Amino acid sequence: MTDWNTTAHHDRLAAERRGLVDFATASRLPEGGFGWLDATGALAQRRPIATWINARMTHVFSLAHGFGDADTAALADHGVAALTGPLHDDEHGGWYSSTDDSSKGAYEHAFVVLAAASATAMGRPGAEELLTEALHTVETHFWDEQAGLSRESWDREWTSTEAYRGANSNMHLVEAFLAAGDVTGDPTWHRRALRIAEYLVHTVAAAHHWRLPEHFTPDWQPLPDYNHDQPQHPFRPHGSTPGHGLEWARLLIHLEATLGTGAPDWLLDDARHLFDAAVDHGWNADGHPGFVYTLDWQDRPQVRARMHWVIAEAILTASTLYHRTNEDRYARWYDTFWDYARTHHVDPGNGSWHHELTPGGQPASSVWSGKPDAYHAYQAALLPVLPLAPAPAALARKR
Repeated sequence: MTDWNTTAHHDRLAAERRGLVDFATASRLPEGGFGWLDATGALAQRRPIATWINARMTHVFSLAHGFGDADTAALADHGVAALTGPLHDDEHGGWYSSTDDSSKGAYEHAFVVLAAASATAMGRPGAEELLTEALHTVETHFWDEQAGLSRESWDREWTSTEAYRGANSNMHLVEAFLAAGDVTGDPTWHRRALRIAEYLVHTVAAAHHWRLPEHFTPDWQPLPDYNHDQPQHPFRPHGSTPGHGLEWARLLIHLEATLGTGAPDWLLDDARHLFDAAVDHGWNADGHPGFVYTLDWQDRPQVRARMHWVIAEAILTASTLYHRTNEDRYARWYDTFWDYARTHHVDPGNGSWHHELTPGGQPASSVWSGKPDAYHAYQAALLPVLPLAPAPAALARKR
């Protein structure tokens, strides 16, 4: 098993991070922001600037600067400039989904908060003001205090909200709220993260045998048939998503560490259940190595593609559970997941990770094309060598 504290382990992860950052630098657009990279690392043509990609890369470049992986301060500043420039709605406030889409989504705003928190911790110009505005926007337009959850999306003028609620955007808000609370020192955001997790995991996922429904009505009733005709949707697929079960499990452990003695006991128990369900039903589910993208409600493989973000989250979750429990089974899974990632997803020829593979391990593009961002893979190579709390940005700031 991995010897977690050896120089060799730390150096190997650091080399992985440097390679990911080096590949990602090509995403810088001269007109502002970060673009979508193809499989070779070239900018994909005719794609708008997406807020979620720009924010994720700003987060990664901020952390890479803070942890000394690369001299990426200027790239972090470039991302902040795009979030305060072409992606920002100066008239109505908030952030467009992209330069071609004026709608405003909780998913995108979660990553704006995360990026702003990381850039603020690194002392980047304009980042603190960006974080203040982003948190105000989320609180004013997305946060539903009565439900303890977030609305999904709005039109540009904030006059009409979508008659849909999503677990994915709320999950990323948990991550963003943890970072925001740590960077600002305001525990309100930690409490809100707990409220989201308590309903979606401790109430809903528990009631569905640890298979979390992703899609809901405006009053938070599950929609199990949502997008039945679009099983390969990149953000709202039908069925259950083992990768999100893993990601939620990781976030529960970070949340527990953040809350300290005030953390409820169910956070660890639920994280264990989510991890076990994802591995039991999603790993090698069709007789081939790796996690399938989605399962139907009878736990049968539905979309069998292997996504890089899923194996990255598997690595992270096995790591967090091992550090929390010191149980060898999680360490063994950590090694298994890294072996799969290095054998199949890591691209030694072109760089970065293949974002999608066939069940047989060949590069594919049925759901994702190219290598649009480094967020999941970079964190998979960073978080295993960090404490469970506070958020990575806060830890980098203390260096």
